[in-house]
Amino acid sequence: MAELVEPGIEGVFVIPLRTHPDNRGSFTEDYRREWIPGMREMVQGNISISTANVLRGLHFHREQADWWNFYAGAAVVGLYDLRTGSPTEGKGLGLRIDTAEGLKGLYIPKGVAHGFYAERDVMLHYMVDNYYTGEDEFGVTWDDPELGIDWPSSDPILSDRDMSNPTLSDVRGNAPAFEA
Repeated sequence: MAELVEPGIEGVFVIPLRTHPDNRGSFTEDYRREWIPGMREMVQGNISISTANVLRGLHFHREQADWWNFYAGAAVVGLYDLRTGSPTEGKGLGLRIDTAEGLKGLYIPKGVAHGFYAERDVMLHYMVDNYYTGEDEFGVTWDDPELGIDWPSSDPILSDRDMSNPTLSDVRGNAPAFEA
């Protein structure tokens, strides 16, 4: 069984992955559904490549959980718990992941806003437990001080979509609550 490390938000897990090197290279098992109790089957995989100083997010879903594997680079992952009734409701944090320190998997349940800032060029493979349709894509502005996330840059490269995300108070005021 994999070691589950909860970084401070209920239901979010970091899993240090075991790499087995030899004279040919290495082998790493990077996903097992059984690692996360109650996790649904992942049904779609995607690759995101980001250059240094790119920030993606924050995004959140009502019907989808994510499984992330960073394969190259270093990033600060921003997380914020939007789930009503969660023991960590309203908590935000920044979590640094650097592949030079070993590979890690990251499980993000639905209702937890997430994004990342690429400190160095990043290659991220992520899987989701619902197919992408665009109907379950929401966002919150990355630099809202209410999130409590300490980003390493105040002027990252953003997509047009992420530049137009609403504030946390707008999200709370206009969206149905998530249940924990």
